[in-house]
Amino acid sequence: MLRVGRVASDLLRRLSLPPALARRDAPPTLMASNSAHAHPLSHQDRLSRLVYKSWIPCRLISIAHVTTRCLESQNVTTKVDMDLIGCKPIMDQVYCMPVIENSSHRDGAIYKDKSIRPYFWEGDIADRNETQLEPMMFSKATEDCLPVVENCVSHFPQSIFQFFSVQLSKTPISTGPIQLYGYIAARDLRDGMLNYVVNYSRDDPVVVQEGSVIEMTGPKRGIKMGSIVLIEFDMRIKNEMHEEEDQQLIDGAILYYEHICPWKPTTQRICGNYGDIDISVAVVEQALEATIEVVISDVLRGFSLSLSSFVDVMDDYEEIQLFHGTIVQTRALRRSVVGVPWQTMMLLKFKVGNEGCIDSGQIMLQFQAMKHGCASQQIELKVAAISVKVTWSTI
Repeated sequence: MLRVGRVASDLLRRLSLPPALARRDAPPTLMASNSAHAHPLSHQDRLSRLVYKSWIPCRLISIAHVTTRCLESQNVTTKVDMDLIGCKPIMDQVYCMPVIENSSHRDGAIYKDKSIRPYFWEGDIADRNETQLEPMMFSKATEDCLPVVENCVSHFPQSIFQFFSVQLSKTPISTGPIQLYGYIAARDLRDGMLNYVVNYSRDDPVVVQEGSVIEMTGPKRGIKMGSIVLIEFDMRIKNEMHEEEDQQLIDGAILYYEHICPWKPTTQRICGNYGDIDISVAVVEQALEATIEVVISDVLRGFSLSLSSFVDVMDDYEEIQLFHGTIVQTRALRRSVVGVPWQTMMLLKFKVGNEGCIDSGQIMLQFQAMKHGCASQQIELKVAAISVKVTWSTI
């Protein structure tokens, strides 16, 4: 087992992490750092945004420590009344999202109805190409980073629209798994193009059942919460025979407006003819783009792996599941992009192995949010090695 660094050890003593995908009555929080590079806020100011809580110990395989520098500040947040955008609670903490009229894709209504144009004026709705903007566009510091890279005032954090989870909440087939394909994509005002959050082809559908989480395949880059974000979706249940016999799950588009969006992850339901999809979304303010790259090498035998990111949103750590599957050979996981508030700590939780496996347990890594640069950590297991790289950028 690797030696636990002092900062990581202090974090773990104060952090209580929930089971994967579980909602929390008392979310974990982060203690104030005594870093010499902290912003000169008063001791009282620093404590006012942090809550001390007991921790539940978990078995650690190993943990590495990364040394980075960043500033600390307070976040200013605003709660939103979901009734303002036509959302009505259908159950505790679940809201039904209004789908734009005549926004279906299969029958081409969204392309023919010009009334949707006033809702989203950037780009061409009929253009189905994926966004060409890449993540990490401003990860390298430049001569414009003044006065110094660590305290750059030339590049600013932005509000990022973040998907925390996508779940199949209802399906006509409740007794077993189904094959699901299609997409959920966001269009923002950066280029107006499709930025896929979920994207599965009919030839390679995702197998899920009612109540299970649909693993997200994106976004490709950070989704900027400007004046408006348009979410498009077209998902179907695959039939074993012909595509025309597939059942339409959801099809249409919904809108999110600046200042009329949830600032804490909120479950919102998209209702369809043959089922419902729940999405958990929020605007992460004063955020940076974290690009997470994970490579598993030196695999001696197969093992299960789950990877989640925990992001500090209004002083509560919220979970984003990034990967869940079995590792049988050397491979790189799908690159993940997450919005992280500036001057906070992002946590990555690796859950490794099966019950009875000598390497079973949890590994917790921490990465301090920066405007530019990257940080890497290495995990050594008995069955494999895991390399983790996080690259920071403004958008």
